[in-house]
Amino acid sequence: MRRLGWMGWTAVAVATASATIVAAGLAVRLQIPVADRIRPGVVTGDDVVGVAYPLLGLLLTLRRPRLLPAWLMLGGGLATATLCLSQGFYEQAHLAGDRTSVTLIGDYNAAMGAVCIVCVDLLIPLLFPDGRLPSRRWRPVAVFAVGTIVVLAFLHVVRPSAPGSPNPLAVPFLAPLAELTAAPDVDWYLVAEGLCLLSLLDRFRTTDAAGRRQIGWLLYAVAANWAVEEWMPFSVPAMLTTAAIPVAVAVAVTRYRLYGIDTLVSRTLIAAGLVGAVGAVYFAVSTLGLVAAGLGQLAGLAAALFAGAAFQPLRRALRRLVDLAFYGHSGDPRRLAERLTMEVHSADPAGALAAVVATARDSLNVSGVTVEVAGGRPGRVAIGTVGAAPREVPLVWHGEPVGRMLIGRPGPRRFPRAYDERMIATLTPFAADVAHAARMAADLQRSRERILAAREEERRRLRRDLHDGLGQALGDMSMSVTVARKLLRDSPESAEPLLARLRGGMDRITQEIRELVYGLRPPALDDLGLALAVGRLAEPDARVEARGDLGGLPAAVEVAAYRIAQEALTNARRHARASSILVELSRSPEALCLRVRDDGAGLAPDARGGVGLASMRERAAELGGTCAVTSAPGEGTVVEVVLPVSEDSAPAPESGGPAGPPPETPPRPETFLQAAGLEALGRA
Repeated sequence: MRRLGWMGWTAVAVATASATIVAAGLAVRLQIPVADRIRPGVVTGDDVVGVAYPLLGLLLTLRRPRLLPAWLMLGGGLATATLCLSQGFYEQAHLAGDRTSVTLIGDYNAAMGAVCIVCVDLLIPLLFPDGRLPSRRWRPVAVFAVGTIVVLAFLHVVRPSAPGSPNPLAVPFLAPLAELTAAPDVDWYLVAEGLCLLSLLDRFRTTDAAGRRQIGWLLYAVAANWAVEEWMPFSVPAMLTTAAIPVAVAVAVTRYRLYGIDTLVSRTLIAAGLVGAVGAVYFAVSTLGLVAAGLGQLAGLAAALFAGAAFQPLRRALRRLVDLAFYGHSGDPRRLAERLTMEVHSADPAGALAAVVATARDSLNVSGVTVEVAGGRPGRVAIGTVGAAPREVPLVWHGEPVGRMLIGRPGPRRFPRAYDERMIATLTPFAADVAHAARMAADLQRSRERILAAREEERRRLRRDLHDGLGQALGDMSMSVTVARKLLRDSPESAEPLLARLRGGMDRITQEIRELVYGLRPPALDDLGLALAVGRLAEPDARVEARGDLGGLPAAVEVAAYRIAQEALTNARRHARASSILVELSRSPEALCLRVRDDGAGLAPDARGGVGLASMRERAAELGGTCAVTSAPGEGTVVEVVLPVSEDSAPAPESGGPAGPPPETPPRPETFLQAAGLEALGRA
């Protein structure tokens, strides 16, 4: 435990003395009969001030020994505590008829009351919360306010004696000045207090959000105390609101980050504004009903309809004004949306995601914000640290989960929950859009990488097959042809076995070439067309229905549709154990649609897509299309693919005139040897 210095012991002594004096004052007043008391009840507002202010001032002093408002609370509370005791002596002297004692005790009460007003009502608002004036401009105001209270108290003490009320401290030549200041036209106490409270409003206007929260506590407590004192003076609620002022000071100075004064004040102001607006409408309607007889019921109905229609717009407008007052422009969701729009439009998906995260952390003022993108690059963007138990906000783009946003602990400028919810509601759509864009960019990059890798791998395979297989075989055949030519001249009977082996080698080469061609493009597409080629894949246990003209499709679209149908049929037969499979092909001017439907077991809810499903989606995505797989356990699976068909990608007719019917295609040679005119050699 920290040792107390002389300041701490002084604060303890003042708080203890104040509580003791208040207790003594209560004991003195309890001895006075209830009927003879000047003030109703035993406990008064001075008792509350004499206990609450010193105790809370002691709390602040122990935490911040050099904080001037804390010492003002101690001094003002001690002065008010002595008033509790002197009030008891005052009532006893008044009951005993001792006029001189009554006057002297009244003068003491005026002097101590001035000390209390100067410390509590004037200097605390001027110096709150850091013990300094808002600026040098407020020095004349402080001098005027304090000087006014001191002068008024002094003139009250030295006022002339009145009949039946002698004043031993009277100063006769100051009587005209005392009469002038005692004029009822101006309440100088109210003027001085009002000027000091204006300093709080000026500080509220110029400080940051944390300072506004501190000042908001004191302003709210003072406003509540004024309202209750005006409606219910000398009541228990009035005493509670009086004690709430030092509590607000202590909370604002020490633990203001843990409490939502913003929410309390904003809801109070919004409710007051709504009540005032509705009341004004009904007042105007009532006035109209009095002026125009017979319109009372109609005007009341119109007022009710207007109040109902204007309630939500008025509430939103008041909320925006309160947010602007507490947080400045950073609290306006519309400005936040504009800022996010600029950030997103000026960067790539990864940069936009980092900008959204930074904006979210700055707007919410939290320790950190992290956005995790499901399957995207970068998979995780973090600004600051979110801690062990962050708040999780799911990011959903058009019903599809694309990631989550983790929000850390509140920072020094902690905002209320209602404010956070409004800002998070504004941030979340932008974060979801950027996360989706990051996923799409990552998918596109991965697709490009896979396409490049597949292309290079296919080139390497073709090179290896052509070099090691076909090239070597052709070299051997060339040597065999040379040897056979010599044998035909010298020993024709020996050339027959060699030519037979040469023919077998040619057959093997032909088969290898066919395999290479099949790997590049299914020959069935050229021989039969897409519909019949898919029909061959579907035999014998599936049906194919084709609608529209499927001719003239781009080669890439034909191959993608053929391969996707092949993979879907394989999945239905191998994994779904389907008894009925239907393949539908339909052509529209813009797209080719493929649907494969089966009545198999379907996919489990937690099933993860395998290589086949991924390849189907990738083939569709490469052409800018979509591939959707829908399934329910026991209800079969439906694979729906849409491949766009643009006019630019369709096969174009040869130049030189308008497109006409295609010329008759000559029969294709069976092998490249026949095309080269070597069929005679093959027959040999």
